[in-house]
Amino acid sequence: MIALIDYGSGNVRSVFNALTSLGAKVRLTADVGEISRAEKIVLPGVGAFGDCVRGLQERDLWGPMQDSLASGRPFLGICVGYQMLFEQSEETPSVHGLGFFPGKVKRFATPGLKVPQIGWNNLDLTPHPLWAGLPAQPHVYFVHSYYCEPADPTTVIARTTYGETFAAAAARGSVAGVQFHPEKSQTVGLGILKNFLNT
Repeated sequence: MIALIDYGSGNVRSVFNALTSLGAKVRLTADVGEISRAEKIVLPGVGAFGDCVRGLQERDLWGPMQDSLASGRPFLGICVGYQMLFEQSEETPSVHGLGFFPGKVKRFATPGLKVPQIGWNNLDLTPHPLWAGLPAQPHVYFVHSYYCEPADPTTVIARTTYGETFAAAAARGSVAGVQFHPEKSQTVGLGILKNFLNT
């Protein structure tokens, strides 16, 4: 069973539909017991960093997320769900993230750059099971004003450039996060989600 964490984030239904279209048994849940029994965890996220953190905390899910990250079970963070895996964000400096990845989330600062980034961009991939079977430099869909900057560059498994080059995805052990939206990235995105389900 895949636990899709329900804490008020806006893109939950599209992620749910993408996973179920691949044959996964998915539970949209905020139940700690279900989360602890799940084989895999997906943490989505749309909106402000601080609001997403508070959404988890208000539903008493912050501790269960930390436990899930430490458990060795496959875990995928999407968009702000990826950003929350870091220590903090310039969007809400007073709010701490889960801190699984040392580093921070930064706002695009290139002069003249249109922010947020909305649209398709290609990925420069580092070999990782999430990318199995993908074409070279696949295109995926982004909607974001902030990007992750890992302190450890060896955790970066995909980069892209929008004004500046940044970590479009990072992974360590069984935990991965992606800044783009695989559920909105058509065949490539479904391939990435299928690879996650097969981990």
